[in-house]
Amino acid sequence: MTNNLKQETAKGFLWSAVERFSVQGLQFLMGLVLARLLLPSDYGLVGMLAIFLAISQTFVDSGFSSALIQKKERTETDYSTAFFFNIGVGLFFYLILFFSAPFIADFYDTPELTSLTKVIGINVFITSLAVVQVAKLTIKLDFKTQAKASFISVFIGGCVGITMAYKGYGVWALVVQSLLRNGLNTLFLWFLSKWMPKAVFSKSSFKELFSFGSKLLGAGLLNTIFQNIYLLVIGKLFNARELGFYTRAQQFKKMPSENITNIIQRVTFPVLSSIQDDDEKLIKAYRSFIRLSAFIVFPLMIGLAVVAEPLIRLVLTEKWMPTVPLLQLLCIGSALYPVHAINLNILNVKGRSDLFLKLEIIKKILITIAILITFSFGVKAMVIGQIFTSFIAFFINTHYSGKMINYGAWKQIKDIIPIVLITLIMALCIWTSMLIANNDVLKLFIGIGVGSILYILSAKFGKFEELNEIKGIVLSLKRKT
Repeated sequence: MTNNLKQETAKGFLWSAVERFSVQGLQFLMGLVLARLLLPSDYGLVGMLAIFLAISQTFVDSGFSSALIQKKERTETDYSTAFFFNIGVGLFFYLILFFSAPFIADFYDTPELTSLTKVIGINVFITSLAVVQVAKLTIKLDFKTQAKASFISVFIGGCVGITMAYKGYGVWALVVQSLLRNGLNTLFLWFLSKWMPKAVFSKSSFKELFSFGSKLLGAGLLNTIFQNIYLLVIGKLFNARELGFYTRAQQFKKMPSENITNIIQRVTFPVLSSIQDDDEKLIKAYRSFIRLSAFIVFPLMIGLAVVAEPLIRLVLTEKWMPTVPLLQLLCIGSALYPVHAINLNILNVKGRSDLFLKLEIIKKILITIAILITFSFGVKAMVIGQIFTSFIAFFINTHYSGKMINYGAWKQIKDIIPIVLITLIMALCIWTSMLIANNDVLKLFIGIGVGSILYILSAKFGKFEELNEIKGIVLSLKRKT
């Protein structure tokens, strides 16, 4: 990458990472307190509604955010058109949730879901008010402003949620926490972005944005449904308690895998879009992002799988121990998430959202087959099915990467195999070192310490470019500061 592009990317990664990990870290810590105060079934009730909320949220964006980012020449008319369309869709889908609440409760045979759906569904309309603000800030790689808004809103919402849980409000503590967090975040984004929509809606602008965004809407809708399909199936076939264990395992693995994936997607999309017509620069940047994401995510996910047992017992207590095997399996299946994301980004960068949708349809058929095969064997078998689909999806996602920029599956595997090897060596050493400890605190301290030191030394001894890349980013940021 060129120096200017590297500096822009470094700044974007820094503040995107600050925004995600400070916010998610705070939310995670508050979630640990809530998990100690609440029951697994409380989380299961909210988990039952996740797929309905997520589908509504996907329609709210409708791919317009990505369309605005990808478009080279954006106007205020484009932004205002997207804004009014988004809030109209947000209101429409909240009303659908409101009137569908009794049917959702009947589906799960859980009457309390009626009132929960009507209240927590307000989040759909709230978030629709800030879609354009987020897009504008992302185009400028201004994740610092987003970090400020998110951190304050998460802190206030979390404090209120913990207080309510302590006073015995149960699942409503989670509902109020989410409403406050999203409401305050939207309010702060309006204030900090200093953007106001104009009273204009352009049909031509809408058609242009929708022609690109509609493909992403279709792909996003499929992705959302199948990301949450396990919550639907587990909630329907098992019970709220089993679903609570699964959702808790998901929340733990999301902290490193999906947050880093989100950071990489948010930064690489606008960066790669800015050089979409220069194939030489694009290939170099693309390869660098793939290796860097694997270098960061692989050790985090595999390390988390190894230390899962003492970690869960220490921070959540014995009542959450059924979460451990689910978390370990989810960590393995999630290791490739950032690599998937970057491979799919190249299609959006090249403006081929139609191919993006095509790949998503193929992968969702694969997931459906996996669910049909595994659901009768229990939740653990379903998660094992996720692992297999994740690895097969890697070859599906890299098909067009190989065609468009000549960097397909086998070239990517060749690049990341050394990272896989030092990660496995690290994992074996963590597991061995923890055997000498006689309590969970010591196991975590020794395991994390040994794993971190060994991984860094292995990377240094093996002369991994990514270690120098990270050092260079840090040094350039220090000089800039």
